[in-house]
Amino acid sequence: MDRSHDREIWRLAIPAFLALVAEPLFLLADSAVVGHLGTTELAGLGVAGVVLQTVVGLCVFLAYGTTASVARRIGAGDTRGALAQGIDGLWLATIIGILVTIPGVLLAGPLVRLVGAGEDVAGPGTAYLRIALLGVTPLLLMLAATGVLRGLQDTRTPLYVAVLGNLLNVVLNLTLVYGVGLGIEGAAIGSVIAQVLSAVVLVGVVARGARRYDASLRPDLPGIRTAMRAGVPLVVRTLTLRAALLMTTFAVTQAAIGDSGSQAVDLAAHQIAFTLWGFLAFVLDALAIAAQAITGRYLGAGDVPGTRAVTARMVWWGVMAGIAVGVLLALASPLLGPLFTPDEDVHALLIPVLIVAAIAQPMAGVVFVLDGVLIGAGDGRYLAWGGIWTLVAYAPAIALAVTLDAGLVWIWILFTVVFMGARFVVLVHRARGDRWLVTGAAGRGTGQVPRETTGRSAPSARMTAPGGTSTLAG
Repeated sequence: MDRSHDREIWRLAIPAFLALVAEPLFLLADSAVVGHLGTTELAGLGVAGVVLQTVVGLCVFLAYGTTASVARRIGAGDTRGALAQGIDGLWLATIIGILVTIPGVLLAGPLVRLVGAGEDVAGPGTAYLRIALLGVTPLLLMLAATGVLRGLQDTRTPLYVAVLGNLLNVVLNLTLVYGVGLGIEGAAIGSVIAQVLSAVVLVGVVARGARRYDASLRPDLPGIRTAMRAGVPLVVRTLTLRAALLMTTFAVTQAAIGDSGSQAVDLAAHQIAFTLWGFLAFVLDALAIAAQAITGRYLGAGDVPGTRAVTARMVWWGVMAGIAVGVLLALASPLLGPLFTPDEDVHALLIPVLIVAAIAQPMAGVVFVLDGVLIGAGDGRYLAWGGIWTLVAYAPAIALAVTLDAGLVWIWILFTVVFMGARFVVLVHRARGDRWLVTGAAGRGTGQVPRETTGRSAPSARMTAPGGTSTLAG
């Protein structure tokens, strides 16, 4: 078994995992700060958070697409071109952020009510959202800059910024909410300040690298348009994933609609299970992030055998990680329910649901890794169509579950077998073929060569061959 790629994989994956885990832990701290103001304020934060997470979640392509395109040019030895494409991504993030922020601030109230907030919750929710939306542009810049740094094979800098930025967020929130007495508005202000400072640091690192390699910091409209076009398939992919999750929750809600007590138990167990599924997914998503960066770099260098070899090794690690987290989840399933609720009915229902989720973890490991590999290969169009066909397969199954009044356990079996199974088939089928193995600096989905790449060649080609380190490190 070839272990030569292990150090390279985990050098990227471990910091990525820690950065991913840092976000939800500090979001929990935010909830704790606001929660002590009252239940209404906490509910308002939750409603506003749904709006913000939807906007930012749809723009995750700013990180994924940028990682792939930058990594390709790094593999081709064109650090200058890589940074130029990264700058295009930053400008695109700025444009999208402004276009979202202005109408969002004006329509904060209607947006909160659209999510379903009642009058008592709409007030604090609107107050928080109107301020928090000012942080959308910094958040999108953080996504784009993180994508650039990952493409440059640097996952440590985003980790440091994530941890320090979120610590600052907690300190500011405590100070402004309780020390200054601004209430829920203080929490929004503190978050925006922390987001702005984090964005400044990340963008500053990228801009410094661009200046070092003589890449222009000015907006390049053709490059921005190319980055936008490359992002469309990834948006479609994200929409299909979110649609599947919404379908699943809808099925759980409808399955016990005639019995309010049963519905509450089912929804509570489902929410806990999905929370744990999402947390465990961070382990597998870290491997996917490493896969994006490594795949793009190898294909940019024209190394197809190396791409095949490192993909096989990452898939192996995905299976091993899936087995490990699956075993832990199964063993811990009787103990996890009491951590979330004292309801014995929820405890009893949660155990078989978590067993189903645990069994699916090795397959999920393959799905996450291959998703990252194909994103790194710039194969977004296939991922978009694959997401659509997966949804087409899943929708009738989940509709049948609603019709037959299937219980929560059966719905989770459908989610893991049909939805995750369909994703597994779609991704493995693609990975076994050759059409995604497009080599060179401008692979499928990366578009044209930006104008900054013309001129003298990048002086760092020797530093960016497969197995190397970030060109901005040190």
